[in-house]
Amino acid sequence: MRKIIPLLILCLPCAGASAQAKNPSHQWFEEARFGMFVHFGAFSALCDGEWVMNSKSIPFHDYKKLQHVFNPQLFDAKKLVSIAKEAGMKYITFTSRHHDGFSNWDTKQSDWNIMRTPYGKDLIRQLADECHREGIKLALYYSLLDWSRDDYSYTTGRTGKSAGRTEQKEWSSYINFMKAQLTELLTSYGEIAGIWFDGEWDQLPTEDQKVSHDMSAVDWRFDELYGLIHTLQPACMIANNHHLPALPGEDYQAFEKDLPGENIGAGFSANQSIAGNLPLETCETINRSWGYSLRDNNFKFTRQLVHLLVRAAGYGANLLLNIGPMPTGEVEDTCVARLKEMGQWMATYGETIYGTTSGVVKPQTWGATTKKGSTHYVHILNRESERLTLTFPAPVASARWLNSNATAKLSWKQDKKTGSVTFDLASLPDGFDAIIEVKTKK
Repeated sequence: MRKIIPLLILCLPCAGASAQAKNPSHQWFEEARFGMFVHFGAFSALCDGEWVMNSKSIPFHDYKKLQHVFNPQLFDAKKLVSIAKEAGMKYITFTSRHHDGFSNWDTKQSDWNIMRTPYGKDLIRQLADECHREGIKLALYYSLLDWSRDDYSYTTGRTGKSAGRTEQKEWSSYINFMKAQLTELLTSYGEIAGIWFDGEWDQLPTEDQKVSHDMSAVDWRFDELYGLIHTLQPACMIANNHHLPALPGEDYQAFEKDLPGENIGAGFSANQSIAGNLPLETCETINRSWGYSLRDNNFKFTRQLVHLLVRAAGYGANLLLNIGPMPTGEVEDTCVARLKEMGQWMATYGETIYGTTSGVVKPQTWGATTKKGSTHYVHILNRESERLTLTFPAPVASARWLNSNATAKLSWKQDKKTGSVTFDLASLPDGFDAIIEVKTKK
């Protein structure tokens, strides 16, 4: 028996409504709404996630032997970009360097890099060239912390304690090292759409307590790092996955395993507030791991992934969905299948996601709303009642099911006094998402 829940007029303002990019060169980001995150590097060879050096307490002198093992002969930039495009993704954020310090490009700042492996080819070069050919934006993940270097302040850091370092070298040397690497990335590979920093939290108190940027044990000199990036490539966007309020110079906010403002995901964003003038992005894994893990078969169903994408768009945010290629460089068949299915959905309903802003209400348990001009999209992800009442900013001119498999015409009624509109959901179309297209009078 269907339970009819009393009607509730939902007119809450959406938290992401004002998060619009002010820089015209960043407009692509807010229109993209869907991107691919790729965690790949020497850690992939151990098939146990990107934190394996730390989680298994491997000393760096042992871990560095991976330089003689890592050989992703089947890495295919063309295929990777093709998978992203078929999924409906508009950009790729790829690991240039993760916490183990291994660099995926031909860096001159360290011999701990892809060129010193049996593979011996520059991954960033291959991917950048292919992204530029195919019109896919490329951003680069860059770790601020490093478990391999003596000039990283490991004595005050919370991770990498088993790396075996005994001599603490100058912090200024590490800052200069990062500047030199960032300069390489931003001057040798054409347009780079973004730099995605991660790791400031390593120098902060534990994240289960209230922390702030000024509690950092080191001076990250973000003004210098951010200034360098914006000088070398003014259109390059900066994000920093610090799980805290945005800092000056950051161009969008990253939320890890959490939708912006919900603060219920992995617990990382408990101290992270939304900056109303910055674009938003939430990153999530397609299974449970960021880097490839042999035992991780906990892949999210396509329905879950579509719902996550819709809810992110309902907050006016992008979804950055992660895959972790196998040590060979190949993407698992299950990942490819899930992304293909998402692409099929986006090919039909992408108009309700791409280029939209948050809608008339923030995401609810029943679903989310997005809008584009005077056209509103009501995404019913979970029916909680046979009716739904919403209030729009102008009188409604028309409303219809957008789903091609709808078996009946949408029935709706507008209250002349309150302006609220009630939709009859009795004939909800089957599928991942039942979508109502609402056009309001201008």
